[in-house]
Amino acid sequence: MVDKVEGFYEKIVGDSGTLQDLLSKIPGLSGYMERGRRREADQLLRDTITGRLEQVRLKYSAVFQTVSRDIFLAMDYAERMGRADNLLMGLIGKIKDAPVGYAGFFSAISVDAEDLARLYSFDELMLNHTDQIQAEVDALTKAAADGGDLNEPLNALTTSLTEANTTFNSRQEVLNGIK
Repeated sequence: MVDKVEGFYEKIVGDSGTLQDLLSKIPGLSGYMERGRRREADQLLRDTITGRLEQVRLKYSAVFQTVSRDIFLAMDYAERMGRADNLLMGLIGKIKDAPVGYAGFFSAISVDAEDLARLYSFDELMLNHTDQIQAEVDALTKAAADGGDLNEPLNALTTSLTEANTTFNSRQEVLNGIK
């Protein structure tokens, strides 16, 4: 998964044109250019994560509607499903609204290889959480379609969403660890 995260940054770096190559030879400007690329990679990564989570939310909404059509299921699960939906919407909003750059995932300050490794680990965690949330929504979708018990997949989804929110809330701690 780290390769995926590093790939975002490499994509941005690979898009450097002749003008940027020339500008990078001006003293003091290369660090500025590097920070700009990191901000672009940060934005691309956050857009990818939120895009995937928004797709997951569409699937989740379809399950929610299916459950709502059955009065007995609605009485049993509507409140808990609403709370899970709020957690998902909140996570999407936090990621979308987080400042770009390092104020975002990549700092405006000098970042060494060790710091980048910590940041890539954080980014990898967020991508893993996204995959897990998607898997939990898929399990919930299957349980609803099969007319099965929704308690276990709904509990698993809520746990995954809570963990993802907690991880994202710790983002500032990761950023503060970079000197």
